Order: sequence, then C-alpha cells, then structure tokens
Amino acid sequence: MEVSMLCTRVSLLILILSLCSPYKFIQSPMDFGPLNLLPTTTTASSDFGRILFHAPAAVLKPQSSSDISLLLSFLSGSSLSKVTVAARGAGHSIHGQAQALDGIVVEMCSLPAEIEFYKGGEISYADVSGGVMWIDLLEQSLKLGLAPRSWTDYLYLTIGGTLSNAGISGQTFKHGPQISNVLQLEVVTGRGEIVTCSPSKDADLFNAVLGGLGQFGIITRARILLQEAPQKVKWVRAFYDDFSTFTKDQELLVSMPDLVDYVEGFIVLNEQSLHSSSIAFPANVDFNPDFGTKNSPNIYYCIEFAVHDYQHKNTEVEQVVEVISRQMSHMVSQLYSVEVSYFDFLNRVRMEEMSLRSIGLWEVHHPWLNMFVPKAGINDFRDLLMDNVSPDSFEGLILIYPLLRDKWDTNTSVVLPDSGSTDRVMYVVGILRSANPEGGCSHHCLQELLRRHSRIADTAGVHLGAKQYLAHHPTPSGWHQHFGWRWERFAERKTWFDPLRILGPGQGIFPRRGDNAAYGR
Repeated sequence: MEVSMLCTRVSLLILILSLCSPYKFIQSPMDFGPLNLLPTTTTASSDFGRILFHAPAAVLKPQSSSDISLLLSFLSGSSLSKVTVAARGAGHSIHGQAQALDGIVVEMCSLPAEIEFYKGGEISYADVSGGVMWIDLLEQSLKLGLAPRSWTDYLYLTIGGTLSNAGISGQTFKHGPQISNVLQLEVVTGRGEIVTCSPSKDADLFNAVLGGLGQFGIITRARILLQEAPQKVKWVRAFYDDFSTFTKDQELLVSMPDLVDYVEGFIVLNEQSLHSSSIAFPANVDFNPDFGTKNSPNIYYCIEFAVHDYQHKNTEVEQVVEVISRQMSHMVSQLYSVEVSYFDFLNRVRMEEMSLRSIGLWEVHHPWLNMFVPKAGINDFRDLLMDNVSPDSFEGLILIYPLLRDKWDTNTSVVLPDSGSTDRVMYVVGILRSANPEGGCSHHCLQELLRRHSRIADTAGVHLGAKQYLAHHPTPSGWHQHFGWRWERFAERKTWFDPLRILGPGQGIFPRRGDNAAYGR
C-alpha cells in the first residue's frame, strides 16, 4: 500500500510538471496507482450553456471520496503546482463554471450512486452520494412513501451541484431552497481533507460550501431531509393581462403555506412561450390571447400553483383549490386545473426536454440570466426586461415568482439582495432563452444576447439592488461588487479551506496568483 501511494505521488508530480509546461495536454490514460487520470473529453470542456469551451488537461473519474482527497492533498502540498480542479456534475452550468482550463475536471457522476434512507417518527432523511441525480433520489424515496421537501424545476442535476448554488423551485417559498434542507455534508476541502460537517460540527465549512459555488470544497455526500410524499398533485394555472395583479396574486398564494404547496409563474410573450410552457400541462387550455403587433405587443402572465393530495388523509383538494381561487383576480374564465401524479409533476420539465430534443433544439446555446430582485423593484425590473427583449421573436421562457427571505440561512454563502425594509418577499426572475445557430442566431447574435443580459444585470444591480443567481461576472472586481459587504467573509473562508485557490476556477472569483488572463478575465 505504501509503495502504491509513493508511486501515485511521483506520478502526480510528473503530471503537475507536464501541466506547467508549454505542452498542456494528455494523449492517453495515465495510471497514478489508485487514481486514473484520463484524457480530456468533449463533455469535460462543455456545458448546457454552450457558450464557453475550456478544455482541461485531464479528467478524474473518482470511485470514492479518497480519490478526490488524494488528488487535492497532493496539489495543495506542491509549491510547483498551478493546477486547478473543477467538480462537474450533470454539466448544467451556463458560463463554464464547472470547467478547468488546462486543469483537472472531476466527473462526480463516477462516484458510486449510493443512497441510504432513515425513516423515523419525527424525522426522515437520505444519505446520498454527491454525484447522484435528484431524479434518482426521487425514484428511490417514493418507494418508501417519502420525498425531499425542496426541488429544482429540472431533476437531472446532481445533489452536489445544486447544493453548491442553492437549488430553487416553486416549493422554496414554503420550505426554503435545497440548501436549507440539508442536515449534514461530507466535503473534500481544497486542502484535501475529508470532513463531515453540519450546523453543529465544523459549521464554518458547512455554511461555506452551501451556495459556495465550488470554492471551498467538493461535496461528496449529503444528508437530505425528507417528508411524506403525496400520491397526487392538483396543478392549477391562471392567466393575467396585468402585471401588478399577477404579482399581487402570487404574493397572496405564498402567504398561504398551509394550503398551497408550490407557486411559480411566467411571462407569456408569444405563441411559442405559451406552447412550450404547456407541453407538460395535460389539460386543454383554451387561452387564445391577442399578442398585438411588433410595435405594440400585448403581454400576458401565468401563475401556476399546486396543492398536494394525500389521499389517505381524505383531503378535499377540490375544495382547497376553490377556496384559494376565489381570492384570486385572474382573467375571467382563465383558470385551468388538472390532477397528475406527484412524480409526473416534479418531472414535468423532462417532457419539455424530450420535445426540444426531438426537434434538435436542446443542444443549442442557452444564454440564461437569473436574478433575485427585491419586491420594491419588481415592476421596474419588468419594464427593464421588456426594454431588452423582443416579445415577437423571443425563444424560451421567462420565469418569475416570489420567495420568502426568512426561509434562507444567511450564514451560507448565497448572496441575496440587501433588504432595505422588513418585507419578507423577493422575486426570482429567470430569462431562459435559447439561441439556435441553425435557426439564424449566429455568433454575432449570441454575443448581442449576452450583452443585453449583461446590461439587464448591471442596471438592475445598480438601480434596483438585484443580485444574480447562478452568477457570472467577467472580472474579480465584478465578484467583489456582487458579494458587497459579504466579500470579506467569503474571501476569508477561501483562505481557510482552499488557500492555494485550486478549486472552482471556472467561476473566475479567485484567479490563481501569477495566472495570466485565462478565461478572458
């Protein structure tokens, strides 16, 4: 065993020297004893955004946390090393956040897909490998009549990936983001230490990693809080032609957590946005709006909410929906509802994905922008948004729905808008745009969309106090501004847990000392 470890360290040193040379690529698998670093792959240098393509020098497919620890321990102990490491889950990043130019990408899905359940009288949870996807946890937990409380809209993402950001969806107003529903983590720090942490044990690391953008450690295991799963869901949609009425009703819904289990909403800009958002909604929606003209568009809005149906509890779900809907001010006769299984409801975006794949519109550019917007600025943000999109030609979806501040733990690394009042409500807005090169969106077109989104983010940040979610900033100074008064704590945590700045190079937050202008930053 000692000989094997020695060989591994010698081989890693050879790798580091090769990565620091002018010839930074590996042409064949390299055997490092317990580790097996592989040549770079197309997958490791790309992501869902399809905007940046930064090739690593090597790929690690770990079989255990110890494999990751061995790699990081050696890199953190080598004064010669400028090698960086990025953990990659399902690759759903937009701006290369899980890429490592000339570094090493750790493919987290290679970890054994272990899920262990504990079902108790007062609390139930699942211990899950960081590379497991949420869809797999859902499928396994439902067999026990359980499910996580908080979700993302798309389930083909890894546990570690979403916990490194926040993890939000329509349940967030009620249960908080996914990072508020974690009891314990196993983390490999940038020093290579394997640490089990929780709110009561190594809490600094626990809080740093949650929403930490992969800067402090790699999540290799998580203990996820579970609840009883409903059998069915009553899924309701209501349409609006007035933005203020739309947001007022959304805020009404999130004020009723005892009745409502899920709240989201979206802007209906054109026929395409109406159709694409209705693929997974298995009801006949007789909504035929007049979208006006290019110079004088009519904009509509849709709220969707859901009520869980625990059939053994004899809940009168229809009556609950009636009680809720009577208090709403949607367009006359424009409320639709349908009953679906809990699994199909949570997995609804998968149907949209399969539809887009079937017509070749899934693997295209996705210049997405997500913003947290204070309640006081949401009307101005809507106006800013409309000044920067063309409703008649917009391809994609614009999500908008309220969240509640007190459901978020401010000790984590997530950045929320500063609260200038006692208002609990803030909004998340997701501009989920597609840009198809074969459909006419060339490189110039894509760059123009990115500039528009940058303009929206900058203007909303300066004038409305908004903050990016799944943030992208092209310079370290942009990150300083993003974190604001939180920067000192974030930077201090970096010095504690990843002092050589090995982890998360694709974010561009902490360029390694002596680095050149890699990543265009």
